[in-house]
Formats: sequence, C-alpha cells, structure tokens
Amino acid sequence: MAPARRETGPRTGAGPTVDGKAEAITELMLEVAQCFFRIRALGQKTGLITSWGGGAFGFMRSLALLGPLTVPQIAQMRPTSRQRMQRLADELAAEGLVEFVDNPKHRRSKLVQLTRKGDARYDELNTQLMVIASTMGDALGEADIRKTTGIVRQLSEDVKARSERPS
Repeated sequence: MAPARRETGPRTGAGPTVDGKAEAITELMLEVAQCFFRIRALGQKTGLITSWGGGAFGFMRSLALLGPLTVPQIAQMRPTSRQRMQRLADELAAEGLVEFVDNPKHRRSKLVQLTRKGDARYDELNTQLMVIASTMGDALGEADIRKTTGIVRQLSEDVKARSERPS
C-alpha cells in the first residue's frame, strides 16, 4: 500500500530533521502494522488464532523454544501485562495445553511448561503456519526475507527501548 507521496522537503527548526530515511522508516512501520492486521485476519480464518486470541500460539512458542518460564518472564517478552499473560496461562492450563510446576528458584512464582498435549498442539499450529508461509513471497529470495526480518527486529528493539524510557 504505497501512500500518495506529498513532497514537503526536509523539516527544519527546533525538532529533528525529517529526511528520506525517516520517511522510509515511517512507511515501513505503517506497512508492518497493516501486515499485522492482515496476518491476524488470516490467522482467524485458518484457525491459527483461536478463541483465546493470537497470544496463545506465541505463548506456547516461547515455552517450546525456551522451556519452562514464569508468567512474569513471558509478560516481559511481549508488550502486555502480567495479568493478561496469567489469564492466558490459566486458559491454556484449563485446555490441558500447559501446566504449572514448582520453580526451584522461587517459592511462589510457578513455572509454566507445555504438556504433551500442548507440545503436540504447538507442533500442529507451527506446521500449519509453515504450510501457509511456503505459499507466500514467490518473488522474494530467502536472503532478502532474512535481511528484512533483521531490520524489523532491530526497529522493534528500538521501539521497545523508547517505550521503556521515562517520558
């Protein structure tokens, strides 16, 4: 979705200079946001996003890749509250997909881990996502995709750092 381009030239004055790079980053951020909403709609259509929302797959992915974690650790990894992650953990536990186990490092903060059923469900969802992904981006090479992923990851880290700074 290329927006209509309005030629305004660089802005000068008390604030930062807005140049071509700033415009390019702005356009990329807006495209990523639009892509997110399209991904979410596709996820709902294909069942990757369920009644618990899109967070369930990401939650289970964190556990599959990193092993057992506490709810606060999972919440720190994403831009959401600990309370939201606790509700999601409780919902996944009610479905038998995760379980709470004792944490040797902390008496009260339990670890959350995938159950066998949860591991199988994660594998099923991940396979479904890979099948969808394998049919996309025909005109793109793997190197370009990986470079773009790195760029988006770096910008995401910049946004995270800015959001954590005091105003």
